[in-house]
Amino acid sequence: MSALSKDQVKVRERTLLIALLLSMWGPLATGIAVLMSRSTTQIADFVRRSVELVALFVSWWVYRRLNRGKTPSPDMRVALENSAALCVAAALTLSGIVMFVMTIARTSTHRPGGNVYPGLAIACLGLVTNSWFWRRYTVLAREQYSTVIDSQRYLYRAKAYVDICVIVALLAVAVRPEHLLTRYVDSLGSLAVSVYLVVSGVKTARSSKQQSNSSTNKEEC
Repeated sequence: MSALSKDQVKVRERTLLIALLLSMWGPLATGIAVLMSRSTTQIADFVRRSVELVALFVSWWVYRRLNRGKTPSPDMRVALENSAALCVAAALTLSGIVMFVMTIARTSTHRPGGNVYPGLAIACLGLVTNSWFWRRYTVLAREQYSTVIDSQRYLYRAKAYVDICVIVALLAVAVRPEHLLTRYVDSLGSLAVSVYLVVSGVKTARSSKQQSNSSTNKEEC
């Protein structure tokens, strides 16, 4: 497989940076929306967006470090990618566990309500944006495989799916906030987000381990 040209590297780094910059407003906007509603799903969404912002920063920094300045050794490249992946995996898994415990603890007493429309608008915009980046990273990964780029493809696919889950839950709260089923729809939405975080964390850790083992085997051969 041929190496990427400088222009191709710049395109990928620019895409990672744009994704990071666009994601910076997410936690702030969602946090404000949380204060205006009592949706458990929206609280979970706030945690998710905050954790993903950290993951995006780490991915951008690692890609920039690996493709700028002095070319790192194979061992250093594997170490950087592995450390970044494990850091992201730990953050995702921990956040998922915290959200799962909080949702279970609030299910019996929580009553959904408040103004969920700001959060609903944010989730809809997020779905459009995340779907675009999912497609963008898919094209880039097919053009030339990269662990960092490919992980972003999976991340944005999951982000798009979770946005759909959040939209469904918030629509239920907006239409029938007092209905008995709405409370469970909202809680199920929060549980879905927490499961997504845990599964993403486990997959990231496994992928990192497999990549590290593969690189080690190639060096031994």
